Amino acid sequence: MTGSPPKHHRPIRSFVRREGRLTAGQQRALDTLWPRFGIEYSEKMPNLASIFGRSAPITLEIGFGNGESLAAMAQAAPERDFLGIEVHRPGVGHLLQRIEALGLTNLRVMCHDAVEVLKHRIPPGSLDTVQIFFPDPWHKKRHHKRRIIQPAFVALLATRIRPGGTLHLATDWEDYAQHMLEVMRGSGAFRNTAEGFAPRPAHRPPTRFEQRGQRLGHGVWDIVVEKCEL
Repeated sequence: MTGSPPKHHRPIRSFVRREGRLTAGQQRALDTLWPRFGIEYSEKMPNLASIFGRSAPITLEIGFGNGESLAAMAQAAPERDFLGIEVHRPGVGHLLQRIEALGLTNLRVMCHDAVEVLKHRIPPGSLDTVQIFFPDPWHKKRHHKRRIIQPAFVALLATRIRPGGTLHLATDWEDYAQHMLEVMRGSGAFRNTAEGFAPRPAHRPPTRFEQRGQRLGHGVWDIVVEKCEL
């Protein structure tokens, strides 16, 4: 847990490292807070309890954007631990700033490809909840194959979520929402907690993407599924 996220380029994957303009505050956060709250990527499978210094239910958020909603969730549930993955360095820097401002001790951050993290850094059956809110919809039909919610990815998630654990998806693109629903219906590892789409759970704070979509007149669709018991 030392150093700052590397800046080298990676091959295109479901999630790729994206650079952007860092504010002075975000750069400071990466320089000074990453050693405390950032987790460097390696292919060594860790004991997650050792990362947080305790044993508690773990929520993983993939693609947390600027991290505002994830920080709010961690603040509201101090009895739980939270791990966020994001490839946009300004977003990582912003979340580190929020961790410091709120005095959070139950939130850690990774800046790496989500598939590789799941395969090599998340032990099987170790997650209580996985949440993916407003992922890139890749709205052009020829780009649909780039959407992260695909059968193979859901199958990988199923190996990392404990029986009875939760996978929570949300999008403001109706076409992607239908795609997500079909993928989940085709997975034998999860059962839907609703008849189709679920009401937005009260514990999910509205994200800036959701608020933007509402201003544009978009709907928002949540899908909440539960990992089937073995």
